[in-house]
Amino acid sequence: MWDERYATDEYLFGTEPAAFLATHAPSLPAASRLLCVADGEGRNSVYLAEQGHDVLAFDASPVGLDKARGLAGARGVSVDYRLSGIEEWDWSQTHDALVAIFIQFMDPDLRAHIFNEFRRAVRPGGLLLLHGYAPRQVEYGTGGPPQADNMYTEELLQAHFGDWEILRLADYDAEISEGRGHSGRSALVDLVARRPAES
Repeated sequence: MWDERYATDEYLFGTEPAAFLATHAPSLPAASRLLCVADGEGRNSVYLAEQGHDVLAFDASPVGLDKARGLAGARGVSVDYRLSGIEEWDWSQTHDALVAIFIQFMDPDLRAHIFNEFRRAVRPGGLLLLHGYAPRQVEYGTGGPPQADNMYTEELLQAHFGDWEILRLADYDAEISEGRGHSGRSALVDLVARRPAES
């Protein structure tokens, strides 16, 4: 499905970073080692590389990765792109921060498993930047899957990451313009959390 969606000269979600990432990237320490999860066509990983970070990114779509490499080349930055599905990724590697933006292709069972993997992939003292849609997004129809169960709530994220230091947890509506794929009034949920240094 994603190969088909990405098989065009147009960047489905644009070439600029998600507004959430542009807002919260300054909280990342300089020259951080970052992992971008299911990064698609590369808009977020390329932006982070432009900020001077060491970026590793993966996606399951070869077409998306080709476009990501093209975008990185056009912007004059280097990103380590890998072809992998989210279930096949080696989560034993740790990173200064993990960035996961609009990865709501997972049903609740898989999401619970992957959230546990996120917890071990962030080094002690490191950050998780997670951004996605709230369930009411299905009614708005301006992006994301049609399954409300795939969406985030503050309670869900608190249940998975509430023992971390929560720097931001918010559910809100905003107008976004991120390519043809994300455009219009959107129901958004942000999480920025720091893994405890002693964990």
